[in-house]
Amino acid sequence: MSSLPISAKTIIQHELIGLDVEILESTNKNQIGIKGLVVDETKNLISIETSKGIKRVQKKGATFLFVLPNQERVKVLGDRLIARPEERPKLKVRKW
Repeated sequence: MSSLPISAKTIIQHELIGLDVEILESTNKNQIGIKGLVVDETKNLISIETSKGIKRVQKKGATFLFVLPNQERVKVLGDRLIARPEERPKLKVRKW
């Protein structure tokens, strides 16, 4: 995990598990509007616990709205999250 505090600028370097999330856009129209708690993450997928069970959403082609611990809402393009979670802290932060 990154030594920087989680913020809108550093979210792609941090652990996403435990954050509330909503799918704003997706190439799969059935996934738009899914919201819940991130419970798992792989290189290409985010697993979200919803009221209807666990939904797996591809990162590629999706836009996520994460709610940070300080209640700040951050919109992130899924394409910027494609990497193994343990490798993302090594990525350089740049504007997405």
